[in-house]
Amino acid sequence: MTRREQREAVLELLFETEFKKDEKAEDIFALATLNREFTVEAGSYIKDVYFDLLDKLDTIDEMIGKCASGWKTERLSRLSRSIMRLCVYELLYRDDIPARVSINEAVELSKKFDDIKARSFVNGVLNGVKNLLEKEGAPEQKTGDADNA
Repeated sequence: MTRREQREAVLELLFETEFKKDEKAEDIFALATLNREFTVEAGSYIKDVYFDLLDKLDTIDEMIGKCASGWKTERLSRLSRSIMRLCVYELLYRDDIPARVSINEAVELSKKFDDIKARSFVNGVLNGVKNLLEKEGAPEQKTGDADNA
């Protein structure tokens, strides 16, 4: 699987989790992966990102909230919120993926799956997060190349 396909799989899991708030993430992951054919490496990436992102969800949502221009995170569409969560996770915790790649991939996911009106909003919020991280001098800033992204 390409990294984009892996991101799509994580997005699908995050989106499904939005509808199954009363279920355990482990159960959602197990059920979702029954009908998929992941390579060991791809499955590991998907699993690691999904569970790590859920563990850090409060921090991720706080960053989105700071840059969402008056929108509360819980008021965003489930799909836009899931796309932004994945990207902000990468911006904060994946130093192997440059910020511009994470944001571009999020916009591409928005183009593919979300409402046409959501693209510019998603892009604006995510660029706001990137700028905030740069302004704060956060160690999570990305400077690496895009080979692995």
